[in-house]
Amino acid sequence: MYFIVVKFPVKPEFADAWPEISRPFTEATRAEAGNLWFEWSRSVEDPNTYVLVEGFTEDGAGPHVNSEHFKQMQADFPQYLTATPLIVSRQVEGDAWGEMGELQV
Repeated sequence: MYFIVVKFPVKPEFADAWPEISRPFTEATRAEAGNLWFEWSRSVEDPNTYVLVEGFTEDGAGPHVNSEHFKQMQADFPQYLTATPLIVSRQVEGDAWGEMGELQV
C-alpha cells in the first residue's frame, strides 16, 4: 500500500474553515475504489497546520493523482496556503492499521 502524510500550512484566516474548504476533495477521494483512508487532523502545536494521513492500495495511488478532483484541488488549494505542503510518501507492506505492540489496552 501507499502510506502518505502531508502537512498543509493554511493561512490563518482560513484555518477554522479548512475542514469545509477541503470537504469536496476529501469526499471525492474517500469514494475512490483504491482509497483505504483519508484523515485530516489539526496540529496541536500550530493551529494553522493540518496533517493529512492517506492510505491507498497499490493500484489506487495512480488513479488518485490523475483524477479530476485531484486536478481541481491543485488549482483551488494554493490560494488558502502559506507555503507548499510537505509530504512523506512511501510504499509499505500491509493494507490496514495494526495494533501498537508497545502499548496494550
